[in-house]
Amino acid sequence: MDDASTLPEYVAKNREYWDRQAAEYMACGERNWAADEPTWGIWGIPESTLRLLPETLDGRDAIELGCGTAYVSAWLARRGARVVGIDNSPKQLETARRLQGEHDLHFPLLLGNAEAVPYRDASFDFAISEYGAAIWADPYKWIPEAARLLRPDGELVFLTNGLLAILCMPDYEAEGPATDRLRRPYFGMHRTEWPDEDGVEFHIGYGDWIRLLRESGFEVTDMLELRPPDGATTRYPWMSVEWARQWPSEEVWKARRR
Repeated sequence: MDDASTLPEYVAKNREYWDRQAAEYMACGERNWAADEPTWGIWGIPESTLRLLPETLDGRDAIELGCGTAYVSAWLARRGARVVGIDNSPKQLETARRLQGEHDLHFPLLLGNAEAVPYRDASFDFAISEYGAAIWADPYKWIPEAARLLRPDGELVFLTNGLLAILCMPDYEAEGPATDRLRRPYFGMHRTEWPDEDGVEFHIGYGDWIRLLRESGFEVTDMLELRPPDGATTRYPWMSVEWARQWPSEEVWKARRR
């Protein structure tokens, strides 16, 4: 186990936050561990539509950065990957380990910060984050770390909030979902803290993402702006399907290690 006293301030805050949130995410973890087909993001868009995973994972080394209850890692393992999950929350990993036992599907689960992973350079062929490190770790630290971990031609895929959604969300959840009004500036985005939450998120602009990925040794191969199908629902009060049918509430970045 890592030493909590040495964690960066925001990493320690996010550990406390996600340990408190862990019970709320048990049911989602159980449901996704049991699912036959992966579904992604707050709208549960199926893998057959988005195709976030490589065509073949058999025998490949993979890591999930910010794995939470590790259902994405389970999907990778069932497709033949030698997978490792790392997460900052001991409570989330407790759920993940319980579900490993219930499904008799075992792979390494590490307590740690995705900005500093205890593996050698070029250890993996594929890295993924569905939210996880994609919003809860500093991109200027976890993206170079992902590059370090990947072999040449290794793939990075991460799903995060749509940038426009972040710009349009009210400060307080009680105010309701995102509207068509810009609430905060685009320039200078990085560390994001909501007044009614204790966690620390990170969001940066499109040009910043492209420059960071390129400077870290990646080639951007695609960026998907996700649109839920008609009639989709989500349990998250900060987003409505009406909004998300007009503007992207989530986005997926794909990059290849040079």
